Amino acid sequence: MLDNKQSNLLLCITGSIAAYKSVDLARLFIKNNFDVRVIMTEASKEFITPLTLQAVSGHQVHENLLDTEAERAMGHIELAKWADLIVIAPCSAETISRLAQGRADDLLGAVILASKAQNFIAPAMNMNMWSNQTTQQNVEYLSSIGMDFVGPSKGEQACGDNGYGRMSEPEEIYETIILTQNKPLAGKKIIITAGPTREQIDPVRFISNNSSGKMGFAMAEAAARSGAEVILISGPVSLSCSPQIQRLDVQTADEMYKEAQSSMSDADIFIGCAAVADFKPAHQNIQKIKKTDEDRLNIELKKNIDIISSLAREFTDKRFMGFCAETERIEEHAKSKLIKKGLDFIVANDVSKSDIGFDSDYNEVSVFTDKSHQFFQKASKRLLAIQLINLLSQDTQSLH
Repeated sequence: MLDNKQSNLLLCITGSIAAYKSVDLARLFIKNNFDVRVIMTEASKEFITPLTLQAVSGHQVHENLLDTEAERAMGHIELAKWADLIVIAPCSAETISRLAQGRADDLLGAVILASKAQNFIAPAMNMNMWSNQTTQQNVEYLSSIGMDFVGPSKGEQACGDNGYGRMSEPEEIYETIILTQNKPLAGKKIIITAGPTREQIDPVRFISNNSSGKMGFAMAEAAARSGAEVILISGPVSLSCSPQIQRLDVQTADEMYKEAQSSMSDADIFIGCAAVADFKPAHQNIQKIKKTDEDRLNIELKKNIDIISSLAREFTDKRFMGFCAETERIEEHAKSKLIKKGLDFIVANDVSKSDIGFDSDYNEVSVFTDKSHQFFQKASKRLLAIQLINLLSQDTQSLH
């Protein structure tokens, strides 16, 4: 856990076009009371100069394992002992491979092997290199021995491809590391719902919506990083989550409510991020409905249970954060739902905007309580999730 004293951070930069982002990352840590020293690999110097990092950090940049001048002052063992945290950003596919092999024939590899500091890796590479089976096996192995990955993000890459492989933005890397180290919700239990629900019409047709589950999964990951015990109750989505998260997969609103209710007795916080279907067929057909010559098919619908408001009425000693997707009069509708559902927080976003909301990796939201309103500008859903978890942790701490 980080405290108010100055912490020592070793920033390692490898060969990637994203190396320019490391300047802003270094500045962020320095601004927040970190003493930052820098290791640069030979390949990284093709993208950014050591002089730039020396000017930003205020320290000589470390480049060579067998630099005799460096050995007289702070060699690889001294650097390894000095560091409280080691951040490799950007981290190339080549460096990930070398770390997985335990290579120590350059300064970065030797320091990693000699240090007991927590390692954070921010990958940066072409999308196909990231998804390659060998890279993923290396990532899985490094994760299993305690190295922590931040990102990568999805987006347009220098080569013109568009997919996962971009280095996460400096603010997201910084906030992720601070949340992971400080663990403000350690000892708390959080229940999170995510994704859509499906309400069957017949064995082959159902009512659902466009929710991808990305915001709910990001909230679960951020909550787990905060030290909380996390139960994620998810509708049908094509997403994976970290192994420390307990995941329960459901289909219908009734199934989601049942799982949430059974988990709430010893929970502290409920986050309702799922896009639960408001209605379901009053009668589910056992057999597939056959097409006829009629131009219309009438299906009688009935209301689903309102999961979060039902839980808020039943478990009055818990904290509740709800999400609402709106297309108009955002503040008016959000405040109305906050009061009607009995919530402590409601997070509203405008899903009529094509670049945020459903199936996007980005969002911008307004958070309302009975006394306040905060706007969070457009950012990755992972960064927004961290900001929202921090907001919850401040509220939780104020209760004690």
